[in-house]
Amino acid sequence: MALIRWTDPFRDITTLQDRMNQLFGNFLEHGPGREEGLGTGAWMPIVDIYETKDAICVRAELPGVDKDAIGVEVKDGVLTLRGERKFEKEVKEENYHRIERSYGTFHRSFTLPSSVDGEKVSARMKDGVLQVDLPKKEQAKPKQIKISS
Repeated sequence: MALIRWTDPFRDITTLQDRMNQLFGNFLEHGPGREEGLGTGAWMPIVDIYETKDAICVRAELPGVDKDAIGVEVKDGVLTLRGERKFEKEVKEENYHRIERSYGTFHRSFTLPSSVDGEKVSARMKDGVLQVDLPKKEQAKPKQIKISS
């Protein structure tokens, strides 16, 4: 029988506590009765990040957000998206039956690989989708080498 040294007896307890907090946190956020409540809350736009041969591309879904209310910044190897989706109060809040869309400010940050050229970043907005193109540095692009005979 092999003996296993137990170096940190509290690590497993901490892991269990974290899992329980996640479980009850999700239940309290999305549990019975919560979906019926009125109000607004914090939100984060969902993103897709993919790579082409020339760039890394970030696409963020921002329906209902004006492009002038969005900030895109690259600093010290970190891409930061921030902005705000405002709640338009055309109808009095007590007349709403349900408010499911989230409103308020958002802030997302992504660490960029060293292969990105932060000076040539571009962004555009179309149909509620923000696309940020982060071109790769020249030395980071793969070179095709032809084999001579």
